[in-house]
Amino acid sequence: MTGPAGPFADFTTETLCARILERHRSTIRVQKDHVAVKKLALIVDAVLDLSNKQGFHATSLRDLAQASGVSMGSLYSYFDSKNTLLMMILAEVSFTVGEVLANPPAEAAADPVKHLDWLIDTHIRLTEAMQRWFVFAFMEAKFFPVQARRFAVDSEAATEAVFATVLRRGVAEKRFAITDPDLTAALIKPLLQDWYVKRGKYRKRGTTIEAYIAAVSNLVDTAILKRSDQAIE
Repeated sequence: MTGPAGPFADFTTETLCARILERHRSTIRVQKDHVAVKKLALIVDAVLDLSNKQGFHATSLRDLAQASGVSMGSLYSYFDSKNTLLMMILAEVSFTVGEVLANPPAEAAADPVKHLDWLIDTHIRLTEAMQRWFVFAFMEAKFFPVQARRFAVDSEAATEAVFATVLRRGVAEKRFAITDPDLTAALIKPLLQDWYVKRGKYRKRGTTIEAYIAAVSNLVDTAILKRSDQAIE
């Protein structure tokens, strides 16, 4: 399996599935970790592929067993239902975003403008590394059962809250000229999502990830920075 390039090059399916295994070790009934991770990666890869083709709601465990090469009996060693598997995947996306965005480098954390630009850059690069996972969480949300749909909504709100916190600090330090940091964070979020949801559009235009990050950062900075900061930029 080919892993992503860039700062998240180690965010392969196997690495992410090892994290899932660690969080669900008490319920996954496979003793050898390397075996569990390998098969869990096959299962997750199959789920993401099938969901892209026919939707998660239309995918049966029999479909999943056939696509992954993992028997129906073995599937139940990892989860007790399709909804449990769904929550495993959604939780990994949510936890990973939370962990990554919570750890800016010291230079970025010291300045709200740099911190905001770092958040934009990091979020887009993370979604590049986990593109299929993010597309799955975004595109399938309307079909999720109530618990999963609520979890997805809360996860999106948590990401917006990270941005809003930095925006509020920028307002307090008189660096950002905005009146509603929460609304501004909500408006930034679709710009981040567009990169992984509408990948084909940007591929046709020949837009690189670096160009997209620069365009989003410039757009946001121009919209919210006080004029004195724009002059410095």
